[in-house]
Amino acid sequence: MIFSFLSFAWAIRSAIKVFNWTATLYKASISYDTPMLYALGFIGLFTVGGMTGLFLASLATDVHLSDTYFIVAHFHYIMVCVTLLAYLGCLHYWWPKITGRMYPEGWARFSALIVFVGFNLTFLPQFVLGYMGMPRRYHVYPAEFQVLHVLSTAGASILGFGLLIPLIYLVWSMRYGKIASANPWNLPGLEWQTSSPPPTENFELTPIVTWEAYEFAPAEETEVVGKFRDQRVEEV
Repeated sequence: MIFSFLSFAWAIRSAIKVFNWTATLYKASISYDTPMLYALGFIGLFTVGGMTGLFLASLATDVHLSDTYFIVAHFHYIMVCVTLLAYLGCLHYWWPKITGRMYPEGWARFSALIVFVGFNLTFLPQFVLGYMGMPRRYHVYPAEFQVLHVLSTAGASILGFGLLIPLIYLVWSMRYGKIASANPWNLPGLEWQTSSPPPTENFELTPIVTWEAYEFAPAEETEVVGKFRDQRVEEV
């Protein structure tokens, strides 16, 4: 009962985080570049992992699901999802600032899609396997589990292929990629107000902030939505 209580308590905190991440996107100026695709995939997969954790927190269902492939799938949706997608999103987001080069956006979006599909194809069948009673850490299993194991193996192959693509085009971009501007994402943060890559001291002169926190791009270049629309239009 102690483990059940702690698991339910953790689920509440995880749900609050998901609501916070989702609310951050509400009425925001969203651009579906590669970092955002990984961020959206991260929120979705983390939500699946958190929801499936409720079945393990409930004593009635945990008796059946404990030490099955359901545990494996739940763990990977929570831990691997957090690590892998967040890392890839941050890597693509900071890559222009780190290297001074842009990666091919088309290939990056394609790889993000492949990673998302491969991840789900790998671990969604494992939820079903666990529900059907397939224990983890077993290499021999009844024939009725074969199809789901094959699907999971195929998903792992697709996931591996999706992870190989960024390795190739990121290395390629370091030599042949388009030169990155100081602010390729049109963001107001100070890190995007210096060159890419930045000099040793980041800024030659101490910057003075005169813009609003959410002024993501010049008004003439952005269609503004929300409560600031009228104000920005008048300024233009």
